[in-house]
Amino acid sequence: MASVLITGASKGIGRAIAVEAGKRGHRVIATARDLRTLADLDVEERLALDVTDPRSIATAVAAAGRIDSLISNAGVIFYAAVEATPPEELARIFDQNTLGALRVAQAVLPGMREQGRGRLLFMSSVVGRTVLPPGAAYASTKWALEALVEALALETAPLGLQAALLEPGPVSSGALDDVDWFRLPGDPYAHLARNGDNGRREFVTPEEVAAEVVDAVEAEHLPLRIPVGAPARAVLAARHDAPDDVPFVP
Repeated sequence: MASVLITGASKGIGRAIAVEAGKRGHRVIATARDLRTLADLDVEERLALDVTDPRSIATAVAAAGRIDSLISNAGVIFYAAVEATPPEELARIFDQNTLGALRVAQAVLPGMREQGRGRLLFMSSVVGRTVLPPGAAYASTKWALEALVEALALETAPLGLQAALLEPGPVSSGALDDVDWFRLPGDPYAHLARNGDNGRREFVTPEEVAAEVVDAVEAEHLPLRIPVGAPARAVLAARHDAPDDVPFVP
């Protein structure tokens, strides 16, 4: 049985992971910014944790006790053409999706180093390897996360730790149902709306994602990158085979 800390466990993928890990007998420490959103979650520990607030992170990690596995899941998204992307909004989602993951990892690493073992699983995406407009801002946070985690895996392997990237495709969690859009006057990029409507994408359920994530918690060895779900595996295989001299269209 592992002691598993999950960020962003209030809904969607994070909640499904908490439920699945609990069913398999793991000690689950579910966290979210608003503790009330975890009240009906049947787990051993519920803690308030805001990945943008170092003090909140330190308090939660101290209260959690032993942590064998971190599942860094908290994240947000918006849509915009690159020209229409407000820099302050891009900075905001970097603060949560990328810097937030870094802050939590830095908080749990000392304990894991002392234990001489532990694993850190980061929720990336297929768009951490490719880009589908109008989601360039979200994708850029995941591309940056991929670089950080690849370096982390190299740095911590001699210490007995493992780090990996979880890469699902679109998930029917509700996160894409009402995404904020930022548009220029007259919207010269209106043609991008057909990419943002999700109509042609193949979704997997949060429960399907959760099962594969908890499989990774239990696996003897972690590959650096773990495509999650059949659609993600197909997209990433196609990206691997595509030439790099032209943009790849999933």
